[in-house]
Amino acid sequence: MLDKREQLPQNQVIDTDYFIYCLEAVEDVDIDTVTEAQQKLAQLTSQYGVASIYKTCDTIEGLEDSLNALVLGDHNFKDYEIIYLVITGEANSICLNDYYYSLQEIAEIFEGRLQGKILHFSNAKVLDLDEEEAQYFLDITGARGISGYGYASNGITSSNLDIAFFNLFNDDDNMLDVVEELHQRHYKMCKLLDFRLYY
Repeated sequence: MLDKREQLPQNQVIDTDYFIYCLEAVEDVDIDTVTEAQQKLAQLTSQYGVASIYKTCDTIEGLEDSLNALVLGDHNFKDYEIIYLVITGEANSICLNDYYYSLQEIAEIFEGRLQGKILHFSNAKVLDLDEEEAQYFLDITGARGISGYGYASNGITSSNLDIAFFNLFNDDDNMLDVVEELHQRHYKMCKLLDFRLYY
């Protein structure tokens, strides 16, 4: 497991008890390219002092292994408030390697293992759940909330708004206050991308 501090610029000590865990779906984990999500997370660290771990996956097994390594192998797991998923898909599913998996299936894989976490989806995937689907996911996994966007990217990525959202948690861990503040500060983008939170 990577030590969180390995990703920080040298000579920069980050004193934080809050981390982002980012999991991005890629076509092939063996091809090493720097993605926009990686660049934005580096910016979040250098500008705001919010540390993160970034991993890629290209299969459902890879997703499961990465989250299991975090949940079971990282003693600082309690410090990760947000699991940031940069994965394509549809309203109630994610797509890995041309296979679709419903959020119900994902919930069952991580049953009881996401206690108190917020799963945040970038707008690489539209997030559109009915009340029953959202409640099922939260009940099964123990997550505090699921957030994301109702509109597809149409050439606009959510990465700047994602970073603003994550940074607000640095000062306040009340999820509803953070979402309200996000809407006050970035109203146009929240509306444009249709930011939504299920809790």
